[in-house]
Amino acid sequence: MLPTIEHETRAKPAWSIIWLHGLGADGNDFAPIVPELVRRDWPGIRFVFPHAPVRPVTINGGAPMRAWYDIMSLAIDQRADETGVRDSIRELEALIARERDRGVPAKRTILAGFSQGGAIVLAAGLRREAAVAGIVALSTYLPLSAQTPAESTAAGRATPVFMGHGSQDPVVPLALGERSRNALQALGAPVAWHSYRMAHSVCAEEIRDLGDWLALRFAGD
Repeated sequence: MLPTIEHETRAKPAWSIIWLHGLGADGNDFAPIVPELVRRDWPGIRFVFPHAPVRPVTINGGAPMRAWYDIMSLAIDQRADETGVRDSIRELEALIARERDRGVPAKRTILAGFSQGGAIVLAAGLRREAAVAGIVALSTYLPLSAQTPAESTAAGRATPVFMGHGSQDPVVPLALGERSRNALQALGAPVAWHSYRMAHSVCAEEIRDLGDWLALRFAGD
């Protein structure tokens, strides 16, 4: 099981949000977002921020850092290491199973991720037989896109998705985010797409929009 940082907004939380960080960061990266995001009328939530394994990253000269998969090429559509992606999907599935064992089923679990972490939650969520409540994919893209139509499930394709992307992102270009959005929509996924005047980051407007989207998920339970 991956090491994690956790924050519960109330005792005995009814919901879980598992949030995956980006390349070279760790679980501390998005923990400060909790007080900015959470609203007073929301149910109790357990935020789970896992640390990715440390591995050598090819495009960074093989330097070891926390990464959900190796980045093997500067070509954005060829950069994801398939073995690493699938290993990280399995690690995420173990975290989802632990939430179930702690009393929070998949239907009340949200998968969230930024950049590399967003790629993993998209790949994992689309392949689940028991759908999660939603997928939050920030400044990211859909990996294993050629395999996804055959490997996705009916439940996964029906999972609501929030995608947020910077119009000035130099790391994951906006066009790739839009292409991934289109691929998800072609599968029938209900995607709420938002673009913001920012680079490879998160902004206050995005947090507000994400909060509105999450409120709909909680209200529908």
